[in-house]
Amino acid sequence: MSTPQTGVRSVHSGPVIALDAMGGDHGPQEAVRGAVRAVREHGLRVVMVGRRPELVRLLAEEDAAGAIPIVHAEDALAMHEGALASWRRPRSSVAVACKLIRQGEASALVSAGSTGGVVATSTVRLRTQQGIMRPALAVSLPTRPGPTVLLDAGANADAKPEMLVQFAHLGAAYARSAFGVENPRVAMLTIGAEPGKGNRLARKTAELLTAAAAQAPQAQRLDFRGNVEGHDLLAGEVDVVVTDGFTGNVALKSVEGAVRFTMDAVAEAMTSSTAAKAGSLLQRKALRELRGRLDSDTYGGAVLLGLNGSVVISHGASRGPAVERACRLAHDLTAGGIGEEVRSRVQSGARSARRQRLGPGGEEQPAG
Repeated sequence: MSTPQTGVRSVHSGPVIALDAMGGDHGPQEAVRGAVRAVREHGLRVVMVGRRPELVRLLAEEDAAGAIPIVHAEDALAMHEGALASWRRPRSSVAVACKLIRQGEASALVSAGSTGGVVATSTVRLRTQQGIMRPALAVSLPTRPGPTVLLDAGANADAKPEMLVQFAHLGAAYARSAFGVENPRVAMLTIGAEPGKGNRLARKTAELLTAAAAQAPQAQRLDFRGNVEGHDLLAGEVDVVVTDGFTGNVALKSVEGAVRFTMDAVAEAMTSSTAAKAGSLLQRKALRELRGRLDSDTYGGAVLLGLNGSVVISHGASRGPAVERACRLAHDLTAGGIGEEVRSRVQSGARSARRQRLGPGGEEQPAG
């Protein structure tokens, strides 16, 4: 149902999305456009967090004055700020959005701000779910027939094998909640597909994942498929690829760079001659679909998993449509019960790990 004055749909149910309206390279204007699209076209419940006078003016320009609630935040994270921003700016729009989640007034945070700043601020203020060692940043790679989830994509440069096992559970929960994969196939990124390949972290993680796959209850059992290499990331042979944040971030940036190079090369080839230009006119629809599938904004952004609340971080250069998709992703994850799915899987994983440590008599076995 739309109000005559604004054309914004009236909704009374579903999770509330706290949108950091001050984050991103393009400022609050694109955030407002994305929020209005999310409400008008999809009936989402969005509250914008940022400098009220500026947001009121921008909403009026979109013919949506008074249609979307605003919570004032006098400060904002700069795009260059990293982990220390969580302490330097306690009144930033990200911090205020996290406060709304803690108070139960919102269920999810969406921001196009500095990844390091958003990760640090939301981790400090929302805290990890019980039993979670560290949150992990998950991104969706544009594979066929469905996306492949890569995590950790940069939240934890240093990790322990037990953390990577939890990341596998987080990724499986994400694949199931976001993409409807009933039994996600999980693999670990390393330097060789054969068992035993990789450094000590990779080898120990593979050992723990193999054991977890065998011992967990069927509902939370990991379908661990072993190792994959870098050239397998876009093969679509698994649903979840697990690694540490350092390796994952390097892999992600490499894929993004390769995609940009490929698309630029295709565009150059399509305009290199009169015949090529004529041919490209016949392929416009296919080229648009390809560019859309490879666009990093298509799936809404990266998701910080393992916190008490959903956190979606869209690209810093996001325009209105990308902000809208990020809001939709946050809504779908929250409505799909991502928090409960993570909680169930991690608790099951903890029980399996404990069984691995117990001997035949039920006593804890010494390490090594």
